[in-house]
Amino acid sequence: QVQLVESGGGLVQAGGSLRLSCAASGRAFSYYTMGWFRQAPGKEREFIARISWIGQSTYYEDSVKGRFTISRDNALKTVYLEMNSLKPEDTAVYYCAASVGVDSRGTSDYDYWGQGTQVTVSS
Repeated sequence: QVQLVESGGGLVQAGGSLRLSCAASGRAFSYYTMGWFRQAPGKEREFIARISWIGQSTYYEDSVKGRFTISRDNALKTVYLEMNSLKPEDTAVYYCAASVGVDSRGTSDYDYWGQGTQVTVSS
C-alpha cells in the first residue's frame, strides 16, 4: 500500500512557475513508477509525465515537454513536478500516482492515487 499526498498548487500568472510535490508513505516507494496526471473541468484525466523507479527514465506528453520536469527523491519518498512557462490551459487539478508497471502512461496503469492539488493559471 502507498498513500500519496500532493501539495504546492495555487494561483499563478501565465508565464510563471510552480513546483508540485507528492509525498508518499508506505513501503517500497522506490520500486514504483511515479506519474503525474491532470484533470481540467469537464475533461478526462490526462497523463502528463512519469518517472521510473530510480529516475533513470522519464516521459512527457507533448503538451508539457520542455516546460515541465518530473523528478523524485527516493530517500524522501517524494516526487516533484517543476512547472515553468505556465499557460492558462494548464489549469487543472493535478494528481500524482504510483504504478507497479514500467512504462505506465494510462490511468488504468496506476494503482495508487493522491487526492489532487489545484493549479490555476491566470491570463
